[in-house]
Amino acid sequence: MKDELFNELLESVREGGAILRGERAPARTFTVGPGGVPNVAAMRDRYGLSQAKFAALLGISVGTLRNWEQGRREPEGPARVLLRVAERHPEAVLDVAPRESVARRTRRSKVARTATR
Repeated sequence: MKDELFNELLESVREGGAILRGERAPARTFTVGPGGVPNVAAMRDRYGLSQAKFAALLGISVGTLRNWEQGRREPEGPARVLLRVAERHPEAVLDVAPRESVARRTRRSKVARTATR
């Protein structure tokens, strides 16, 4: 590695350390506002669905759902919007879901009870 590049990298690491220690303010910060990511696991629990059935309801893979629930990934773009709709208007999501992909439990979920009132 050339000396100039090494010195630039070293300075960057030192700057990062100073920011972490609170000795220097970061150049940029990012915050998630009110349109943040909903708690997917809690939402799935309110629907009363398994991971497989909730993933089918949303049209995603079970692996993607697991990654969201375990915090390894965050939903982006249209998926984030769909989750917000599913959280605020569950009856709309249940209304358009293909019946074969979301066979609800025999015991009706909190969401299903609320949607029928």
